[in-house]
Amino acid sequence: MNRASQRVLAVEIESLQRHRTIMILMTVLYAGRVQAADCTATSVNRTPIDDLGSGLYLGQYLGGLYPNGLNTPPAAHAAEGQARALAIEPLDSNGGPSPAGKIVLLSIGMSNTTQEFCSQSGAEPCDPWTFVGQALAHPDVNHTTLVMANGARSGQAATSWDSPTDANFDRVRDDVLAPKGLTEAQVQVVWVKLANPQPAVSLPDPNADAFGLQASLGDSARAVKTRYPNCTLMFLSSRIYAGYADTNLNPEPYAYESAFSIKWLIEAQIHQTDGDGTDPVSGDLNHADVVPWLGWGPYPWADGTTARSDGLTWDCADLESDGTHPAQSGEAKVGTALLTFMLDAPYTQPWFCAAPTTQAPAASAASALILMSTLLLAGALVLRRRYVAHFR
Repeated sequence: MNRASQRVLAVEIESLQRHRTIMILMTVLYAGRVQAADCTATSVNRTPIDDLGSGLYLGQYLGGLYPNGLNTPPAAHAAEGQARALAIEPLDSNGGPSPAGKIVLLSIGMSNTTQEFCSQSGAEPCDPWTFVGQALAHPDVNHTTLVMANGARSGQAATSWDSPTDANFDRVRDDVLAPKGLTEAQVQVVWVKLANPQPAVSLPDPNADAFGLQASLGDSARAVKTRYPNCTLMFLSSRIYAGYADTNLNPEPYAYESAFSIKWLIEAQIHQTDGDGTDPVSGDLNHADVVPWLGWGPYPWADGTTARSDGLTWDCADLESDGTHPAQSGEAKVGTALLTFMLDAPYTQPWFCAAPTTQAPAASAASALILMSTLLLAGALVLRRRYVAHFR
C-alpha cells in the first residue's frame, strides 16, 4: 500500500472512531434521559383531597372535592347540573335545536390534556387507549349525535385560554370544529384541564400559584361562555402525580395543589348562587349567562404508589421520562377515568350515553320533589333555548 493510500485509510479510521465516539455519547445521553425521572419519589406524603374529606391540608385548607369536606355537590347545585344535562339536545350550525344536529363535547387544555383525551400531537385518529379512543369503541356511548372534539394542544397553559380573543379559540374554530362541519354554536359541554408552567410559590403563601391558577380558571370559564354561548356544562380535572418530575415545569406540591384551585373555583360559584357575593379571586361565576355550570370531572391525583381509597396509584412507568407527562399507561388511566365519569355521572348520562339510564323510583316525598324540580327546570331551559333560537 503506497503512502497516499495509507493516509486515506488513516483518515477514514479516524473518522470512524470519531463517529463511534459521538454515537456512544448520544447513546449515553439518551439512556440518561430515559431514566431521568426520579423513580425513588414514590410518595410526597400528601392525602388526595377526595380522601382528605373533613381533614385539613397544612392545617387550614379543608379537603373534599366540594364544600364541607364532601365529594358530592350540594343538592341545589347538583339539581342545576342534572337539569342542564337533561336539556342538552342536538343543535344545528346556528345553535338551533335540530334532530339532525350535533352535541359537541370539547376538550380545552395543555399537553397532558390532549394526551389523555386523544393523542400527543392533538391530531386524529385518537390513540385507542385515550378517552376518545375508548369512547369510540364503547357500545354504550352516543355515537349518533355526540361529537368529541379535541381542542387541547401541547404548551397551551391556562393563561392562553383566559380571554375570548386568545388565538387558541380561533384555532379550535378553524382547525378543529370547521373540518368536522361544526361551529362554536354547537359546543355545549367542555372538559377542562389546565395549569400554568413553572410555579414557584406554594400554599399557604398568600401569593401561592394555586390562587393564580384559580383566577386563570375563572377567566377561562368566562372566555368559554363568550366563545361558546350554548355551553352549559364545564367539567374540570386537576393534574396527575408529579413526584417523579425532574423539571420545574409543574412538580409537586403544585400538581397536588392545583386541585384546590378547582375546588375553590367551584365553591365560589356555589356560594355566589347562594347569594354570598362574588369571590374576589374567581370573579363573576353567574351560571345564568356569564359562565357554564361548573363541576368536577375525574380527579386523577394519587400519592404515587400509595393507593388511594379507590385503588388509584401512579407508578414511575406511568409517566414519561420527565416525570410530568403521562406515558401510555398513564394516558389510559385518565382516559378510562374520564370515560367512566361520562358514562356514570348524572350530569352526563342523558347526552353522552346511547340511551339515558333509567332512574330508580324516588324513595321519599323529598326526593320526588327534587326530581320534579329538576325536570321542570330542564323543560324551562329547553323552552328558553327554542325561544331564543326562534327570534335570532
